[in-house]
Amino acid sequence: MQEVSQISEFGKILVFLITGFILTGGLLLLNRLIAPNKPNPEKLTSYECGEEPTGSSWVQLNSRFYVIALIFLLFDVEMVFVFPWATVFGSHELIAQDERWGWLSLTEMFVFMGILILGLIYVWAKGDLEWIKTKVVQPRVSVNIPASAYDKINEMSYAAKPFFAEETKNIVVKEASEITATVRKPMFKPKLKQ
Repeated sequence: MQEVSQISEFGKILVFLITGFILTGGLLLLNRLIAPNKPNPEKLTSYECGEEPTGSSWVQLNSRFYVIALIFLLFDVEMVFVFPWATVFGSHELIAQDERWGWLSLTEMFVFMGILILGLIYVWAKGDLEWIKTKVVQPRVSVNIPASAYDKINEMSYAAKPFFAEETKNIVVKEASEITATVRKPMFKPKLKQ
């Protein structure tokens, strides 16, 4: 038998690569020649989901968006490794040859899941899973009003006057085609009772 040289096998790959580059470049060039190019100010603005862009594009973004996304990707992508484990652990032929393969794959998966759970506990304890981290800050102001005055104001309770819709509309029907309504305007000035 005649052996196939490796150069001819790599030559096939080279032909595929050259064909891919030629087709991609040719289609981009064809698009450049055929597509109309009529820019206007509306087309040149940045597209933000149909909303008009306002303000500067150099805004400060909160890093918690990236932290949550990275944590999700970490735990989501790591779970892909469970599938090969299930394949080895569920292979009866492999376990029939040597029983230790089953115990090894089971132990390995417990170690892997343990590391993931420890990472989750660490992230949870650090507070990175909380969307809005509450930071309690006591305001400090230099005024001559004693703190007891603020406490008195906070202890007071106020009740709003109840509003009844029946009292505001008195409708009198004269005929079927004519309705005369006497409507009293509601008073939007709340009277607070102590």
